[in-house]
Amino acid sequence: MDSQNTGSEREDEAATGKMARSVLCTCLGVLQLGRKTALLSGARFYSQSEAEPLTLKQQSDGIRRIILNNPKKRNALSLSMLESLRENILADVDSEDLRVVILSAKGPVFSSGHDLKELTSAQGREYHTKVFHTCSEVMTLIQDIPVPVIAMVNGVATAAGCQLVASCDIAVVTEKSTFATPGVSVGLFCSTPAVAIGRAVPRKVAMEMLFTGTPISAHDALLHGLVSKVVPEEQLEEETLAIAQRICKASRPVVALGKATFQRQMAQGRDAAYATASKVMVDNLALRDGQEGIRAFIEKRKPVWSHKAEKAHD
Repeated sequence: MDSQNTGSEREDEAATGKMARSVLCTCLGVLQLGRKTALLSGARFYSQSEAEPLTLKQQSDGIRRIILNNPKKRNALSLSMLESLRENILADVDSEDLRVVILSAKGPVFSSGHDLKELTSAQGREYHTKVFHTCSEVMTLIQDIPVPVIAMVNGVATAAGCQLVASCDIAVVTEKSTFATPGVSVGLFCSTPAVAIGRAVPRKVAMEMLFTGTPISAHDALLHGLVSKVVPEEQLEEETLAIAQRICKASRPVVALGKATFQRQMAQGRDAAYATASKVMVDNLALRDGQEGIRAFIEKRKPVWSHKAEKAHD
């Protein structure tokens, strides 16, 4: 009996160690994908008028700004828009200079969701499959990349646009912003948006949004956990940048490890989550920046981060 228990404990320890190692590998996998995409992708994505790119990317002081840039089409998540967004997310994602991403949009609509003109029978099943596969890839990338992604919303976010907000790690929105999943009204149930929204808000709130298509206000979105903060329109930029700047002050590898661990914990039961988190905290302590932070606290000084995933000890 004792030998059976010992064998079971060893299996549990092995499973926990394997789970923790997979957390550490998550960021590495995304970094490799980023490198691959950087090598393969030379395209730029433009609206049909070819006047302006569908997304804009700017970066300064560790903060990357990605802006949906097709307000005439309500920033619809067409296949081209999704591909452009994917490229902007993955560009130099392994750079130590990148600490946080802010996702925003031009115009009064953050995003109206998929471009319904791409979802007619004329496009065909293969094209439709590509649209939803690419969309799912973008949404999961937002959660899997090693830096936090903040949605900065000033307007309407519907269907896949609402999914985009729900997929971000943090969402700062204005008081006039609204959120909805109206697909049921046009005969296309918002099944893919439901994946992200159902993980952000209580089940019954999600089901009412999905079955009725009725928009919810910014304050209701805050109440139910879809967004992080509601601010006056004139304070949106300031509040969002303040959060981003606070993130930039932390060690990049520590933030990356924390984000990957949290994502995995959300899919685990309580005991498994504690086992994984305990192992990862020990791994965190082994990081050079982990030890630097503790020494700085003891010595009553500001930490000097290396922003490298280097170990202080085994």
